[in-house]
Amino acid sequence: MNSIIKNTALALGLTLVGAAPFAMAAGDATAGKAKAAQCAACHGADGNSPAPTFPKLAGLGEKYLAKQLMDIKSGEREVPQMIGQLDNFNEQDLQDMAAYFASQPMQLAGSEAISVMLNSGESVDGLMLGRELFRAGNPETGVPACMGCHSPTGIGNAPAGYPRLSGQYAQYVESQLKAFRAGTRTNDGDTRVMRTVAKQLSDAEIKALANYVAGLTD
Repeated sequence: MNSIIKNTALALGLTLVGAAPFAMAAGDATAGKAKAAQCAACHGADGNSPAPTFPKLAGLGEKYLAKQLMDIKSGEREVPQMIGQLDNFNEQDLQDMAAYFASQPMQLAGSEAISVMLNSGESVDGLMLGRELFRAGNPETGVPACMGCHSPTGIGNAPAGYPRLSGQYAQYVESQLKAFRAGTRTNDGDTRVMRTVAKQLSDAEIKALANYVAGLTD
């Protein structure tokens, strides 16, 4: 395989998948470190959350993170656990926090050897299916290759606002893809890029993709 999957047990999780272009003044990572102190309990002091209940924020990209924080504060993106958490922060505060978390290295959650059952009833290797979807998509159902926006190594495209996926908790990625598919997460912009893609993914494909990117390194 061209990609190395780090097979480790998942550690004790805003990723966040998909973003629309978003422009703001650059944040101050140094100032953001102090402002992000209250985030540590759930997301870790450096943005590497200790549990998959909360997503890793480290290294996701400043533009993407800033948009998510703004959307959560405004209510455009509904995250029950975040209600009221950002009320006392202004836009510059949120940009600074985004800059801080974006500057931190993400620790890989790790992939696992899994089998998934397709709609046909066939059981297949989950890592292989995830790799195929990430790199080539599924032409039969109109699913594009994830690496087109999120890069071949899964590190995303920070200037464009597309987040890093590699290393994120599989459980979190899976939940967000399902939220886009169900239409309960809608902050992917007018192009509806993530909702359009996720609508074409089966449960098995979502699980395989999420597990694959959790350990993707190169």
